[in-house]
Amino acid sequence: MSPGDAAVDPAAAHPPEEVAAAAGRSRSALERLLRGPSGLGTSGLYPARVLEPVPAAALEAAAPAEPVAGRPIPGLYHHPVAEPDPARVEEVSRRIKAWALDEVELYPEDWEDQFDGFSVGRYMVACHPDAPSIEHLMIATRLMVAENAVDDCYCEDHGGSPIGLGGRLLLAHTALDPLHTTKEYGPPWAESLHSDAPRRAYRSAMEYFVQQSTPSQTDRFRHDMARLHLGYLAEAAWAQTDHVPEVWEYLAMRQFNNFRPCPTITDTVGGYELPADLHAQPAMQRVIALAGNATTIVNDLYSYTKELAAPGRHMNLPVVIADREGASERDAYLKAVEVHNDLMHAFEAEAAALAIACPAPTVLRFLRGVAAWLDGNHYWHQTNTYRYSLPDFW
Repeated sequence: MSPGDAAVDPAAAHPPEEVAAAAGRSRSALERLLRGPSGLGTSGLYPARVLEPVPAAALEAAAPAEPVAGRPIPGLYHHPVAEPDPARVEEVSRRIKAWALDEVELYPEDWEDQFDGFSVGRYMVACHPDAPSIEHLMIATRLMVAENAVDDCYCEDHGGSPIGLGGRLLLAHTALDPLHTTKEYGPPWAESLHSDAPRRAYRSAMEYFVQQSTPSQTDRFRHDMARLHLGYLAEAAWAQTDHVPEVWEYLAMRQFNNFRPCPTITDTVGGYELPADLHAQPAMQRVIALAGNATTIVNDLYSYTKELAAPGRHMNLPVVIADREGASERDAYLKAVEVHNDLMHAFEAEAAALAIACPAPTVLRFLRGVAAWLDGNHYWHQTNTYRYSLPDFW
């Protein structure tokens, strides 16, 4: 040990008044985190959030009133949510399993534990607290399950491969964005939509979605799914060439390969419509993009140990930071937490600014819905201990 490394008495290095000041700053920061954004207009995003001083007991617990499973990532900026309505969770879970088994024959019997462990009913009820009915919740739930079937079966866990992915995704995308062709070639295309589980799931989920959405909402969703598929293809191309992207390149890919199709349908699931001209505004597009980016990094962080334990090399933000910036696994993970937090703060600031600039009721409700989706998504990742566990970095 060099002289510069000699142990130092913390009390000697930091006088009591400095320690007290630091503790005060830490408590003040925690209060801000628990309250969420407090700038002008943010009360419209979180109408149920209390902005009065947080009691000392709440600061100590830093958790929802009702305990939930799992431990949140230390330092990750998030908003705790109440447990989702158990009656709704049970009914959505029952219906989605019946759809998966009976309507689209989505998975064989030996995948049943994994399907149950995904807890998609709890996921969607937590993400859409303003859904007016079970059927509205089922819109999002079918689409979520279908998207995961494509990801698992075409890209990852259950037989997926980067080789030939483009062709598979293109044909699956026609289940969402139908082929307009000649009488001779239309029937074989229609038949192809039943040829594998992902296409069956896409076709069926999209049919239900179209029944309860407007043409502009349907077109918006198709566009976002094309974005998602483009992100899949970029990641697959890097896997084929054994390329580790720069951090900014990885984040660009994740802006496409992310959860965006889920929060962008929050108005359909809520039983109303954000008009197309308001949805297309650059400020709204930035808010939606930031939301999708932040919530996807949540997945990178909670699935980190799961992916490291899986065969092959899985790319996620901590892995890319470690490789490209020469950081240790721990430091790379903690930096990824900072990236997430920066994205979340940017989302909340931009959403609050948009709420002020365009206080139309549908805009405000949509912004609240997207914020609720982010909170519910974090809740599901934190509490899904069947799938996720945290690394030992603290």
